[in-house]
Amino acid sequence: MASDKQLYRVREAMTVLSLSRSVIYELIRSGRLRSVTEGRSRLIPASAIAEYVALLESEARAALCPRGEAGETAGCPGTIPVSAGSHP
Repeated sequence: MASDKQLYRVREAMTVLSLSRSVIYELIRSGRLRSVTEGRSRLIPASAIAEYVALLESEARAALCPRGEAGETAGCPGTIPVSAGSHP
């Protein structure tokens, strides 16, 4: 999203996310994609789209690198080892 646009109509969000109208509305209904209303228009903030993409990325990482018994993700790409005595 290189533009300075702050709010997207559902049709525009469909294009940005490559999802169908029904999927967009289901994501809104389930709370996975935030939206606002202005009059009778449902609009999706650019920040909500970015948050949804970040959510998908974190879910994909979690699926590839499930946490071990102690919460470690050793050996997974993009993880930083934490020493035993430190807190994140």
